[in-house]
Amino acid sequence: MRQLPVAIVAGLSILFALPLHAVADEVGVSADTILFGQAAALEGPSSALGRGMRQGIVAAFAEINARGGIYGRKLKLLSRDDGYDPDRSVAQTKKLIEEDRTFALIGAVGTPTSIATVPIASALNVPFIGPFTGAEFLRAPELRNVVNIRASYSAEAEAWIKHLTEDLNFKSIAIFYQDDAFGRDGLAGVKRALATRGLELDAEGTFERNTRAVGAALRVIKRAEPEAVVMVGTYGPCAEFIKLAHKQGFDPTFVNISFVGANALARELGAEGNGVIVSQVVPFPWDISLKVVADYQAAVKALDPSLTPDFVSLEGYLSGRLVAAALEMAGPNPTRAELLRIINDVGGFDISGYVIMLGARMRDAPARVFLTVIQGDGSFKPVEKLGAPVRFTGPWLPSSSDAAAPPPEAATSRSSQSPRGHRN
Repeated sequence: MRQLPVAIVAGLSILFALPLHAVADEVGVSADTILFGQAAALEGPSSALGRGMRQGIVAAFAEINARGGIYGRKLKLLSRDDGYDPDRSVAQTKKLIEEDRTFALIGAVGTPTSIATVPIASALNVPFIGPFTGAEFLRAPELRNVVNIRASYSAEAEAWIKHLTEDLNFKSIAIFYQDDAFGRDGLAGVKRALATRGLELDAEGTFERNTRAVGAALRVIKRAEPEAVVMVGTYGPCAEFIKLAHKQGFDPTFVNISFVGANALARELGAEGNGVIVSQVVPFPWDISLKVVADYQAAVKALDPSLTPDFVSLEGYLSGRLVAAALEMAGPNPTRAELLRIINDVGGFDISGYVIMLGARMRDAPARVFLTVIQGDGSFKPVEKLGAPVRFTGPWLPSSSDAAAPPPEAATSRSSQSPRGHRN
């Protein structure tokens, strides 16, 4: 058998004799920093979604860093604007991985953008954490680098149809959806939920992504005179549809998907938002009786006192806290592979009393969906009669005085708006 040259053997002996911390070498991990990347809409018609996710992640990272970081390393986020456009998202994702050399991707926004970028991340086994989308394809068991923390769009669709048909006894339902993979994913979920009840859609209307061209869809749906219109889109076109419908005397029950950006939708609608339903996949961002929400509010306030709590940034915060908890378990020399192994093997993380189920465990115990309704003043109330009734006391206002109990979650963790290429 050939023997290695003496010089190589000696070199290997020295290498393996070195302390672990001296030889640990992972992309995006330096002596004092772990760098994460985000490709998301930070400008344009869907920017409230990308900016909200960014704010929540940065708030979580700042909270962790104030406590000394993860084994002395600070968590940092580099965000690049993709404008909610798949081609731009591919370019920005490649920059984050190849040029910026980020450790992991976090807080991506959208189904069409994720369809375009997940293959890039998967090919290199780069963690793709907490995407702001409930697309079904991201739940494929073979995508072990994708970490979903939110419920699927199918679960949201089931919650809508359950409420509309069983609580309100509606039989006539139409859908308004974005004409791409995101909208079609929502459409498929709605059709499945209706089919189990022996029902079909009365009408379908579509619009093009990143536009507010909703007139044609409104004409088609209005002719069917449905009792409810479920909506799979972002806040701009959905608000435009609702306002135009009201102007024409068309006033069914409107139900929106969580991806719409509930707070941005309420702002766009103003008083016309009264009665509009939005499904949610995170707790109420104003309910400080939940420790995770109290921690979130404190982190957001510490980051920027001018920021107000909302559903999107809370989701970003949960993603940031989750990755920090997993990194703590990974030890002082984290690698991408070890981070993913821990997340997939552990399967459940307790973030200040809010338990996030992941991977196979999420399939066994799906993330919960609950419904909210916009009030005339732009605040939110929970919709009752969705499974166990949701109880609340007094007026539900988005302020720190709220102490209403949201839907039961699980139950105990340690643990700004930015232009292109902004780093925190």
